This record gives sequence, structure tokens and C-alpha cells, in this order.
Amino acid sequence: MANDENIEVEGVVKETLPGLEFLVELTTEGFEGHQVRAKMSGKIRMHYIKIVPGDNVRLVITPYNLDIGRITYRLR
Repeated sequence: MANDENIEVEGVVKETLPGLEFLVELTTEGFEGHQVRAKMSGKIRMHYIKIVPGDNVRLVITPYNLDIGRITYRLR
């Protein structure tokens, strides 16, 4: 799958779920209030970046399934 098809959005982590998953509420215009289950990307795991509820994150979702995503960056 090409990266051009992915949708990049921002959100706030609402809660931590089992299996390194997070419930993220989107804040990007057009997606406000939508909740997504997201996993951490490999680079975030590799560099031991911690994500806790309340963190602002950037994530990538595919247009095929808007209910799951992958966290690619933790915003400051």
C-alpha cells in the first residue's frame, strides 16, 4: 500500500488498552470527536518513547478502515 493513500490526523490519547493499544480521540478538522483504536509504530517502540493518557499524538489511518490507526509521533 502506498503512503499517499494514508490519512494523517492528530488526536489526544484517552485511555490505555491491553496489548500496547490506545483509545485516541481525533482533533483534526473533519474528524473531531471520532475515536480510534491505535497501536504504536515500530520506531516509537524501538526508541522507547512512552505514551500516556493525555498526550497529543499524530497517527495514520487508512481510508479502508477508519476505526484503527498507527501512532507515528508524540507531539510536545
